[in-house]
Amino acid sequence: MVQEFKKVGVVGLGTMGAGIAEVFARAGFNVIGVEIDQAALDRGRGHLDKSLGRAVAKGKLTEEERSAIEERLTFTTSREDLADADLVVEAVPERMDLKRDVFGDLDRICKSETILATNTSSLSVTEIAALTGRPEKVVGLHFFNPAPVMKLAEVITTVSTSAETADVVTEVAKRIGKTPIVVGDRAGFVANALLVPYINDAVRLYERGIATREEIDESVKKAAGLPMGPLALADLVGIDVCLAVMDVLWDEYRDPRYAAAPLLRRMVAAGHYGRKAGRGFFAGRDEAPEPLPTGRYAEMIREEETLDLGELLIAPQIDDALRMIGDGYATAEDVDTAMRFGCGYPKGPTELFAERGAESVVTTLVAMGEYGLTTIAVPAPLLMDRLPDSPEEEGHGGCACHA
Repeated sequence: MVQEFKKVGVVGLGTMGAGIAEVFARAGFNVIGVEIDQAALDRGRGHLDKSLGRAVAKGKLTEEERSAIEERLTFTTSREDLADADLVVEAVPERMDLKRDVFGDLDRICKSETILATNTSSLSVTEIAALTGRPEKVVGLHFFNPAPVMKLAEVITTVSTSAETADVVTEVAKRIGKTPIVVGDRAGFVANALLVPYINDAVRLYERGIATREEIDESVKKAAGLPMGPLALADLVGIDVCLAVMDVLWDEYRDPRYAAAPLLRRMVAAGHYGRKAGRGFFAGRDEAPEPLPTGRYAEMIREEETLDLGELLIAPQIDDALRMIGDGYATAEDVDTAMRFGCGYPKGPTELFAERGAESVVTTLVAMGEYGLTTIAVPAPLLMDRLPDSPEEEGHGGCACHA
């Protein structure tokens, strides 16, 4: 079936949608990009032109390859032009009313065998599929920004998605050069459910004056070898996007773990969305390092030798990952693949766990609990099972999730 795909539609040509259109065109598909009006269409073409021009300048594309890609791209403001598409990927803003409008049109316009995919990062794929008369042919196909660069694609199935549809979309993801993981429809999927609470934890530490923004970011970069710290990453991703994901996680689980940090909500209310708004945790601020926060409670925590800033953020994420694996939602390989290929981690959470060992992670979580720095009441069962005093695992701090 993969070989029969000739034409792919992309609805919505913002930064992400334009990147998705580019990815498919690079892979040899004929792509038709759709926007709501001519101004939006022109902006979308501008995103593509800039991205392809950058690739040529860096020597990653020749001028001939760029021309061939551009020949496979067409643009329109009419969704009716998607009538003969084999696959359509929706990439409009994260509002259910917009999705409802798009999927209603696509279900009416596209041929019955067309697969419809949503690039949503936070909304329910099941609810989106229910907007159509073909829920068995609707999936989530979640790309990561920038789409031409990031290798992960999350394929999200619902209770209605057919096995054939999931298989086809997974193979298409591989064909366009992505590394797919296939999981069910659950808030945040894998990558965002692990990444955004980690960012939220960093915001809480900063908000409470435990450390400066520079200390927080540098400590995590050093501890996990990350190219970017959580607060700088929030600026890049969009602080408003982080809040939206936290709210979706909260709505689904009603767990204190997923309550957005008050500062996160206040920054969004103030319009400080990060780089795109020119104001954020780092964006738009003086380049000079911030002074160390004051306050006796913060000083006490900083003086506690067992509380390293880098483990304070890594330990809860490891716990989240092991809880996800223990729930049977994702495999250890899925978790590590998601964070490595979708979030730029040199090592995935279970690999970090194998390095640190269960005792170290649990000790950190317990100490965090004593200081009210985490809402994780009890460490994940899979984490507790790996403590050294477990009879069958005496002296071994490795990762059970690969066993």
